[in-house]
Amino acid sequence: MVRKKVPEWLNSTMWSTPPPPSSNDDVLLHHSPATKISSMKEQIEPISVTSRLNSAPPPSTASSVPSPSTRPRNGSSISGGSGEYGKSVGPSSEDLSRQVHLTAELSKKVINMKELRSLALQSLPDSPGIRSTVWKLLLGYLPPERSLWSTELKQKRSQYKHYKDELLTSPSEITWRLVRSKGFDNYDLKSESRCMLARSRLTDEDHPLSLGKASIWNTYFQDTETIEQIDRDVKRTHPDIPFFSGESSFAHSNQESMKNILLVFAKLNQGIRYVQGMNEILAPIFYVFRNDPDEDSSSHAEADAFFCFVELLSGFRDFYCQQLDNSVVGIRSAITRLSQLVKKHDEELWRHLEITTKVNPQFYAFRWITLLLTQEFSFFDCLHIWDALLSDPEGPLESLLGICCAMLVLVRRRLIAGDFTSNMKLLQHYPTTNISHLLYVANKLRSKMLV
Repeated sequence: MVRKKVPEWLNSTMWSTPPPPSSNDDVLLHHSPATKISSMKEQIEPISVTSRLNSAPPPSTASSVPSPSTRPRNGSSISGGSGEYGKSVGPSSEDLSRQVHLTAELSKKVINMKELRSLALQSLPDSPGIRSTVWKLLLGYLPPERSLWSTELKQKRSQYKHYKDELLTSPSEITWRLVRSKGFDNYDLKSESRCMLARSRLTDEDHPLSLGKASIWNTYFQDTETIEQIDRDVKRTHPDIPFFSGESSFAHSNQESMKNILLVFAKLNQGIRYVQGMNEILAPIFYVFRNDPDEDSSSHAEADAFFCFVELLSGFRDFYCQQLDNSVVGIRSAITRLSQLVKKHDEELWRHLEITTKVNPQFYAFRWITLLLTQEFSFFDCLHIWDALLSDPEGPLESLLGICCAMLVLVRRRLIAGDFTSNMKLLQHYPTTNISHLLYVANKLRSKMLV
């Protein structure tokens, strides 16, 4: 069989002198000892979607810790004169230009969604409020007509409040509401044991020991495991960022909001419920909305984030169903599509990975795809990557696969020179990369401009 030669575009100077130097594929791989592969056997055993997501989250790499210049300066306010996320460096001329265009577009009576997607494709400037509004538009939470925003927001926020009242109220409170609704108020108040209800007055739905499907207590106890899992995951979400972690009341408030969102989602989606890793997908959305400089928007970040989280996850929900793993909509189908993309753009690289070194794309791409790259890059870099994902009119999966393909292409020299062990380490702990260049390459691959 005659091997397909290396594509001519790979000889372009774009790969040898990418801007800046840190974006080339010769960047040294940095990770702590805790991130080393414990054993090759563990990496090559087939693992189901559910078991992989319901295991402990992967340890953070050096690239996933924000540098001091990009970390939030405090837990209560991340917006300010130095940028939406507390960056100490001033905006570039390109950022200022995009900010002007975005501000002009967002001020129109009817937003041109095609233009907005085009502006967001190469990431949004870190300017107060822009990303929050644009993401809501890209996710369909806000309609293009500005005149409808107020009505739409009021309706959605009221709906979320109803969800919380119905799904998160404790069984004891529900029981007493039922008691009062049945006219036993006076009895309870006059009774010496007003904290207790006579056995004859308890129904199957009210009794804490009832095993009936209609029992609110039975449902409550069944949800306990989910609640505990959500609580554990939320508490260890980005422990290096004060917004998510710490002893401040602001951090605790943010954790409670995220728990509420995930639990309401789990209760409304019984077929999926909560799967470990969903907290990582919620985190960027809630962070952006909570740090909106507009006080009204910030105060309703929980409700807004819930609906946008649901919309984003709707395109990936089948990846979390183990029964659909091998279907055309399952996670293995998406991984196969990524493999085909790599083969199409760089057959030599594809052959070396999958044929020569036996690096199955499932070993690294599973986490890339299911967690939307939140574990491969720093939190703040992920915000820029998500700008591109959300701006794709065909849905975020298409852009995600393109970016994953670009990630492989950018480190091709090291992959071609590597064996199974070194390539596994490289792909499971992806090196620090210039995000603008990564998105540029992904866009080139996607548009088929590189031939």
